Amino acid sequence: MGEFASSALILAAAAAAVAFAAFLWRAVAAISLDSPKYRTLSASDLGDPENGSGVSPLEASFGKLRTIYADIQAGARAFLKAEYIMCTAFLAAFGAFLFVLVSRLESGWDYKVGFLTALSFVVGGVTSMVAGYLGMMVAVFANARTTICCLERPESRAWTASFNTAFRAGGVMGYALTGVGILTLYALITVYAQIFDVSMGTEQALLLFECVAGFGLGGSSIALFGRVGGGIYTKAADVGADLAGKVCAGIPEDDPRNPATIADNVGDNVGDVAGMGSDLFGSLGEATCAALVIAAQSQDLVGAGWNAILFPLSVTAVGIFCSLAVSFVATDLMPVRREADVERVLKTQLFLSTAAMTAAVYPVTLFLPANLYMGSEGTFANMCATPEAVAASSDCVANAPLAAFACVAAGLWGGCLIGFITEYYTSHSYRPVREVAASTETGAATNIIYGLALGYKSTIVPVGVLASVIYVATRYFSMYGVALAALGMLGTLPTCLSIDVYGPVCDNAGGIAEMSELPESVRDKTDALDAAGNTTAAIGKGFAIGSAALVSLALTAAFVTRTGVLSGGVNMLAPTVFASLLVGSMLPYWFSALTMKSVGLAAMEMVKEVKRQFDTIPGLLEGTPGHGPPDHARCIKISTDASLREMVAPGLLVILSPIVTGTLFGVQSVAGLLAGGLLSGVQLAISASNTGGAWDNAKKYVEKGCLLVGGVVQRKGGECHKAAVVGDTVGDPLKDTSGPALNILMKLMAIVSLVMCDFFMGINEGRGFFNVGAPN
Repeated sequence: MGEFASSALILAAAAAAVAFAAFLWRAVAAISLDSPKYRTLSASDLGDPENGSGVSPLEASFGKLRTIYADIQAGARAFLKAEYIMCTAFLAAFGAFLFVLVSRLESGWDYKVGFLTALSFVVGGVTSMVAGYLGMMVAVFANARTTICCLERPESRAWTASFNTAFRAGGVMGYALTGVGILTLYALITVYAQIFDVSMGTEQALLLFECVAGFGLGGSSIALFGRVGGGIYTKAADVGADLAGKVCAGIPEDDPRNPATIADNVGDNVGDVAGMGSDLFGSLGEATCAALVIAAQSQDLVGAGWNAILFPLSVTAVGIFCSLAVSFVATDLMPVRREADVERVLKTQLFLSTAAMTAAVYPVTLFLPANLYMGSEGTFANMCATPEAVAASSDCVANAPLAAFACVAAGLWGGCLIGFITEYYTSHSYRPVREVAASTETGAATNIIYGLALGYKSTIVPVGVLASVIYVATRYFSMYGVALAALGMLGTLPTCLSIDVYGPVCDNAGGIAEMSELPESVRDKTDALDAAGNTTAAIGKGFAIGSAALVSLALTAAFVTRTGVLSGGVNMLAPTVFASLLVGSMLPYWFSALTMKSVGLAAMEMVKEVKRQFDTIPGLLEGTPGHGPPDHARCIKISTDASLREMVAPGLLVILSPIVTGTLFGVQSVAGLLAGGLLSGVQLAISASNTGGAWDNAKKYVEKGCLLVGGVVQRKGGECHKAAVVGDTVGDPLKDTSGPALNILMKLMAIVSLVMCDFFMGINEGRGFFNVGAPN
């Protein structure tokens, strides 16, 4: 193959992704909120028996829709502006901090390395912010358009148009984020390659990719603020709106009288779009950086040239083309024409993307040489000269292309399997959630008990799958295989992000329909679209947790490989190592406590504000004609201020823990800290997300009238429903704040450690200040 075949593939994929995102944007933008064709529809045309038989131009509803749409956009912009001002200050301050500390190498001070690492950090952070802003704006642009597409006639056309609008909006973010991500990373590598001469060997290659690793740190740092801040915002608004509306005032969800509804709809996008996008962007950047740092330590891989070195980016490039090739299945080849089609089409899309990626990735593995030695010293020729030597060491990789394919495929299908297992435990189509719903017969307490039990049990199979993927990866390609498995799990990222963003868009569309007082037939469609989105969102959460665990392990592998901890072994019973292992295992619980309490405090403030408005604005609660408008801006400000204030402590906890540990106790203690954080974090994340998801869908199961107790159908307002609402409210911060944010904890601690490893090694030969003259 040509020397620059990988470069051509990467650039072509990035260009195709950005171009396709622009194409999807134009398709969504073609839907006008002022189209006159909907205003001539009668109530009977819309299948709404409650509006009489006269012709209604729906002018009032369309006026409300445009106002609500503008309010949601304004709220989203206000939050992102406030958050990104804080993030910009953080990038500047922590970038300067990195410049100083990373400049200290084992051999002395090198300010060039510090500057380039800090520059990569800033570039990664800015790219993550751009990705989050783009996703947020696309989501709030498409929500009202999805709503009005539900007015299309005939019925089948309404289903097709509304689904396609939401799915294409998700695709804009999915393809733009992935394309811009690999393009920016490739550009950094190309520029830095002019400074570090890779042809001189592994030392220069290692310096290059350690500097590039700052890109992953920047992306993950912004993802931390997006996930934590966004999670606090969305759940403060959601829980506050639900408690104020359903419990205090007894009005339906998304009722236009509730002052917190706009903040709630903004929050759907803050956490599930901007937060999720930044999270997965960070995973992509970190997994790639981990693979590059590990690869840079192999003389065989570096000597094989750019095609082999850039293989991790080539895997992502193949994923872009595969996702793009099958993207038309959902919108054109197998379009949604009725409610039953929605969930099937989304799952088919995910499955086809995974299958296409599996088939297409093998030719790219031929960029790798036939045989590789992944150790830091020696080559395959002199370290793996006999079959016995190959069998004895996982660093000896015979038939590297096939081994790489096995690792990528294991990650691909492992992620898919974890996603569908998560769906089994969180969808009311299956037994576990139905058991949780049935437990509401005896009140909220048994509902809570059943939900917690489900969450704990749901960790068993995903952890088994992750263990199997890790075994396959390390068995066939040493620690480099773990990074490739993580990239494989992220291989269908454009499709996964398209499906993830689809859910919040449909959720917003339903809220807009309710607040605009459009006919019930519109809300029925948006609810059905959203229900399928909830199912696929559960798959997305499982996928995100699984990929975060593999990325964290890959980064930890890069850290221990770079510091030499792996070759010397880690004594887990050494005092500082075992103590760090315990502390690392505790950090996810401390982190979760901070985020959960933050949601509770902000929700209390929101409830009090809504109650104040009901008490002080005449006619608001009663819905009296001509009553004063609710103060949505005040509720948005409460959520924004709370999220920005409360995200600081969890962020400092995650970033400073490895820095303090490495500085005081050395690199072996950092290895213990990272292992503890990963082992407890992945299981707590799965449990929290699945518990909250199960409670949410158990409530929906009751609301649909599917629960029978003593032969009597249980419905909204009954005792079973009240118990289900309690579970759902408790579970909201678990599944949308603490659970997803733990992904960042696992990854960010590891990437901070990797970027700071030279600084740690420069302190008493990696022992830290408190271990002078004593082994770890």
